[in-house]
Amino acid sequence: MNTQRLLTVLALTGGLGLGAYWSVNGDRWSVHAEATTAAPVVDQTPLYYRDPSGAPLWSAGPKKDDRGRDYLPVYDEDGPASEPKAKPQQANASRKILYYRNPMGLPDTSPVPKKDQMGMDYVPVYEGDDTDDGTVKLSPGKIQRTGVKSEPVERRSIRVAVKAPGTIQLDERRISVIAMRSESFVQKIADVTTGTRVKAGQPLMEVYSSAIASAAAEYLATLNSKVVGGVELYGRGSRQRLTNLDVPEPVITAMEKSKVAPVTVQWTAPRDGIVLERNAIEGMRANPGDVLFRIADTSVVWALVDVAERDLGNIAVGQPVTIRARSFAGRTFSGKIAAIYPQVNRDTRTARVRIELSNPDAALLPDMYVDADIDTADGSPVLAVPDSAVLDTGTRQAVLVDKGEGRFEPRDVKLGRRGGGYIEVRDGLKDGEVVVTSANFLIDAESNLKAALKGFADANPSPDAASDHAHGEHK
Repeated sequence: MNTQRLLTVLALTGGLGLGAYWSVNGDRWSVHAEATTAAPVVDQTPLYYRDPSGAPLWSAGPKKDDRGRDYLPVYDEDGPASEPKAKPQQANASRKILYYRNPMGLPDTSPVPKKDQMGMDYVPVYEGDDTDDGTVKLSPGKIQRTGVKSEPVERRSIRVAVKAPGTIQLDERRISVIAMRSESFVQKIADVTTGTRVKAGQPLMEVYSSAIASAAAEYLATLNSKVVGGVELYGRGSRQRLTNLDVPEPVITAMEKSKVAPVTVQWTAPRDGIVLERNAIEGMRANPGDVLFRIADTSVVWALVDVAERDLGNIAVGQPVTIRARSFAGRTFSGKIAAIYPQVNRDTRTARVRIELSNPDAALLPDMYVDADIDTADGSPVLAVPDSAVLDTGTRQAVLVDKGEGRFEPRDVKLGRRGGGYIEVRDGLKDGEVVVTSANFLIDAESNLKAALKGFADANPSPDAASDHAHGEHK
């Protein structure tokens, strides 16, 4: 090998920072190079130091491992670095890191980077993330990932739809019974059965009663008498006796015209309606008080519904109600609340509400099941927020007010009526403020987590801070 070639090899090996040695094999010289790492000069301050063997161990300052090797410095990604970085959590060099928190939300913090038992990196907490004004601050990336949505508070009418089951019942004021007031015998019955629709004045039966016949003869005797004075007064009493025996007025009028007392008296229907009950049988003997016919007018019926105790404050007499019968799909009946019964069932914790319904075609039958939808809408608009905006723990109701720039303020509110997807806010918010309507539970969890971590960090100061504090006391 010539001298020029040897100098060239020496220059290359020296310039590349290679550790080399020479060996001779006969008349030939060989160069053996061993690569070495030249540490570049770093002008930046290291973020932290990591274990040289790659173990998940870090240090805030220079340190040696148990084998005497120096921990390797780790720099910001934008600056020079000694080697590829194994940074557990990307840190912002322009902001001061206060501590690192457990990625699973456990109350565990570390003054230096660290991994948990599952190998997850601890999350850095920067200065300014924890504020003392009660707000929670999130980064734009976290807001986008969690799907946080907000909308302004507005005034709107709250429609509280109260739903309750019930049954159809007859109007108590539209039911009539035919009962005899004296001992009678049913001579003849018209072609009327249970379920027959009758008109007022329609004949139902013919009845013979000795008491009615005696009163009728006495009344006609006074009418045929030419004497006036005491006998006239006596005649008035005789007519009243017929009325007391419940003789129909048309029968009495016919007697006055014909001057003849009938053997049997024809009984007619007192109102339009349906025959609900027929107990009369031809030839039977009817004692005073026996009900022979029961007739009900079904043109107007009642819906008796059971409203839950919690909804009683939202209903009032006169509110419109929509009734849906399970027998008629798609058909609705309209009515209004006529009465709220002043009693709560102790077993079901419900109160009975009476609703009057028009039933001209007799579609609604007694004891039919129905569902009532009571419209409790109030015309006056109130301050309201969506249902999803309220964080309700049972004893505390709060919303998250969006302050902008990623800051959210938890605020207690007093709520009112609920309905239509909105809740009335009676205190705690102003018109125009913006509240979080989506992912507010995640923000609330972040707030609680930060508060817990801050309290844990205050109770457990970093080793450096504890050392400085102890050193100061020693002085």
